[in-house]
Amino acid sequence: MNIHLTSVFVDDQAKALRFYTDVLGFVKKHDVPLGETDRWLTVVSPEEPDGTELLLEPSHHPAVKPYRDALMADGIPLAAFAVEDVHAEYERLRGLGVRFTQEPLEMGPVTTAVFDDTCGNLIQIASQA
Repeated sequence: MNIHLTSVFVDDQAKALRFYTDVLGFVKKHDVPLGETDRWLTVVSPEEPDGTELLLEPSHHPAVKPYRDALMADGIPLAAFAVEDVHAEYERLRGLGVRFTQEPLEMGPVTTAVFDDTCGNLIQIASQA
């Protein structure tokens, strides 16, 4: 068994696609219209084009807003992405204007940082020593 697809709820799919591709560096995998306004929109790592897909899922369901508001209020990331070097990625993303809510923090063998994805979520990046 492996993870094929996971999702993040986003306020605006077009804005999310720009952020996740232009800023974070993912590449678009699927973009299928669903109804009049929504899309089945996934991105993948350019290093693993057939790997786990991230669905940029519309946040219309009524349970999403209170769930995300609670996570944001408590500073809890909705998702975590592995990076080679948190410090280097932190500097790269800051240079692109990304707002971090947690600067790189070393916790034993793991270093993490948390940023706002501009689409309603906090996202953690992590690397292991």
